[in-house]
Amino acid sequence: MTVSHKPLALVLGATGGIGGAVAERLLAEGWNVRAMNRDPDKARTVQPALDWIKGDAMVAAEVVAAAQGTSIIFHGVNPPGYKNWEGLQMPMLASTVAAARATGARILFPGTVYNYGPDAFPLITEASAQTPITRKGAVRVKMEAALRAASDEGVRVLILRLGDFFGPKPGNNWLSQGLVKPGQPVRAVTYPGAMEIPHAWAYLPDAAETFVRLLDTELANFEHFAMQGQQINGHELVAALEQVTGRKLPVRKLPWMALAAISPFNETMREMLEMRYLWDRPVLMDNTRLVKKLGAEPLTPLADALYKALVGLGCLNEDAVRNAA
Repeated sequence: MTVSHKPLALVLGATGGIGGAVAERLLAEGWNVRAMNRDPDKARTVQPALDWIKGDAMVAAEVVAAAQGTSIIFHGVNPPGYKNWEGLQMPMLASTVAAARATGARILFPGTVYNYGPDAFPLITEASAQTPITRKGAVRVKMEAALRAASDEGVRVLILRLGDFFGPKPGNNWLSQGLVKPGQPVRAVTYPGAMEIPHAWAYLPDAAETFVRLLDTELANFEHFAMQGQQINGHELVAALEQVTGRKLPVRKLPWMALAAISPFNETMREMLEMRYLWDRPVLMDNTRLVKKLGAEPLTPLADALYKALVGLGCLNEDAVRNAA
């Protein structure tokens, strides 16, 4: 029997965008990757290279068992469609913290811009005050406070904050839930803000590479970095989408009033509506500390990142792929 001496990681949320990207990057870097899901047989069809085990992130004992022998635990679980954040996010994080305490593994946690209100704009730094104005933002602040408290008790934590993110999988992100429609060719772009306002976007494979590169550096017990990502306005984003799709794309404004009318009856629409303030002014990220640590931030060229994302989302047919190439 061959004994593997590769480090072992537990990825929670490996079927999702950020969790899937981190799992793939860890595999590419030689890690063994374990993943937990309530339906591991189904999950295995999405990510067949992972070591899938059955478990529920809401059950601390199951996460602790899954984390045995691991060096890191990536916490990438999120309720789909923003549903019941208050009821699910803190218990799931508590399970991860319990597992880290039991095993000594470092927690890797993707931070968001939800934590911040307009007082932190236009440039968010690690020192910016976290004064959220939304329900989701308040939950995210509580989550990070819990991680900070756990680190004070010896749990090792690495937080990497991202702007609005996108990648080759649909999920809780503006590209696949707002700008384009997964599974359909891109014939128009629905943009949520003023086209001239710059906005920070993070390509998830870049975020995954950043997480893994940080693991190769000397880290304190609690570490917090921010990615600058793609800092572009709506015109630049649409131009890149036109380059990738090979066609001129009309731009439509997101019908915020329609979302407001639907929101009392649709939790996902209600939670998206809360995020409107992020599109009213520039929201940019300061990566000074990250660059000092790594020398440079991983950054895929925008057109390449969008091409890979749209292929993954099923938005580019064979003709469009040839045109883009």
